[in-house]
Amino acid sequence: MFSIANFTRRRAPLASGFVLAFVTLIPTAWSEAVQPPEIAMIDDAIQQGWADYEITPAKEAPDAVWCRRVFLDVIGRIPSVEEQQEFASDRSGDRRAKLVDRLLHDDRYTEEYANHWATVWTNLLIGRGGGMDRRDLTNRDGMMKYLRDSFAQNKPYDRMVYELVTAEGATKPGAPGFNGAVNFLVGKVNEEKAVLAASSVSRIFLGQQVQCTQCHNHPFNDWKQQKFWEFNSFFRQTRALRRFVQGTRDVEYAELVSEDYAGEANDPSDALVFYEMRNGLTRVAYPVFTDGTEISRSGYVTDVNRRIELGNLMMDSKEMDRMGVNRYWSMFLGYGFTKPIDDMGPHNNPTHPELLDGLAEAFRKSSYNLKQLITWVTLSRPYSLESVLGSNNQVDDPSVGEAPKFSRFYLRQMSAEQLYQSLVSASGGNAEGTYEQQEQKRREWLRQFVVTFGTDEGDEATTFDGSIPQSLMLFNGELTQNATSIKPGSFLERLSQSGKSTQDRLNQLYMAGLARRPTKREVTLAGKLNFARGGKEVEMLQDMWWAILNSNEFIMQH
Repeated sequence: MFSIANFTRRRAPLASGFVLAFVTLIPTAWSEAVQPPEIAMIDDAIQQGWADYEITPAKEAPDAVWCRRVFLDVIGRIPSVEEQQEFASDRSGDRRAKLVDRLLHDDRYTEEYANHWATVWTNLLIGRGGGMDRRDLTNRDGMMKYLRDSFAQNKPYDRMVYELVTAEGATKPGAPGFNGAVNFLVGKVNEEKAVLAASSVSRIFLGQQVQCTQCHNHPFNDWKQQKFWEFNSFFRQTRALRRFVQGTRDVEYAELVSEDYAGEANDPSDALVFYEMRNGLTRVAYPVFTDGTEISRSGYVTDVNRRIELGNLMMDSKEMDRMGVNRYWSMFLGYGFTKPIDDMGPHNNPTHPELLDGLAEAFRKSSYNLKQLITWVTLSRPYSLESVLGSNNQVDDPSVGEAPKFSRFYLRQMSAEQLYQSLVSASGGNAEGTYEQQEQKRREWLRQFVVTFGTDEGDEATTFDGSIPQSLMLFNGELTQNATSIKPGSFLERLSQSGKSTQDRLNQLYMAGLARRPTKREVTLAGKLNFARGGKEVEMLQDMWWAILNSNEFIMQH
């Protein structure tokens, strides 16, 4: 094990590229304000689980640690020194609630909130590689714009789901009939028999993994081959059309349209789908929702638009509510109520079924207000705990296959996007240039930093594991160089002019990067570095900041 105290900028890099520095957590008192009933519901249900398993939860995380955690989860980056100080200066009992409210509703953070969640959902809907290939019908800018606008407006979750499932129009911003929501399905509906479109909608929004049942009945749940092709039938009126640059063969953009479907028997009035069973027999399917609700069998769009009918049926489905809550819970707590989070049903019992159902009902009653859901989760007791696995909660270790009890905050690595934005923040300011220029820089960095592999289900497996190329980017890349610059106006230059003493400035440095004060060993190292630098304190701070940014502790959400 290594700590920042024995790893400096002048040392040879480790093969992993990262350094581990342990966190010393000092609990602080938090006077609870009057809580909404939804938060009390979460706390009561989780605490009952602790009692059932006879475990004692970890202590409450210090304010600085919790502050760093909530900034990363809500807007996708670590807080600045000034933001930490603003939070620390508030001594009221509801300071945590006020910070969450500020991040969600203050105009200062609207753009960052929207950008962060647009990125999260773009990766979920089309993958990190979606829209990056010029031959791809998907337009990444169009997907991001739709989602960014949706989150900036705090569009209700059900409305967003409905629009993504039923959208028609052009993929590219500025094109006639632009509708960025079409980018979710435009690259999926033209795949063989729209299998990918059906499986993606069912998995992402209903928590039902139906992809394997296209060929055979599911061995563990009640999804049968018939049900897959019935659900698949909703997408048979949909096509993605290429629109070319005038006079050339270059595709300018794509357009998602609804068109009449004649069925596989070439009878639009009875537009059926054939599928083959494993025994070789051929059967027929018509559009039927997962709860058994049938719609018109006509393939004429003027008679019935199947995707619109599907959207309406999904709006009435409690499975959509449960899946939305399960996904957001996993984003903030590290694990969902089920594993995998998007495979729900009687074959995969949730860890806290009553809480899942209760939150799903409350989510619907809130008119699917995502900011409200985020507030409930971030102000709950399980979210506020330290990340300590101790003798009193050893059974709570999902990494070895145990069901999560949420008796501690589960350590997890930042996403590549969070790391990027945190390094930008660590530079002491926002990225320069227009939004388009900033986005281009970010994509270039992510393209070098993250390697993605497509899976059979149309999603991605991502490697972000401290490989040598990734390590070199963190050691010597432009972002790190900017973050450790000591030129006039830089973060470190400003820091060197602040505080009352070297110790005070060192404390600020560690708080900025790791949400804690330096250990005695790290203070001793700083003193030795300061002496070696001939008393040039700013250069010592530069060395220490570089080591902090390249530590395991920095890239972890703890």
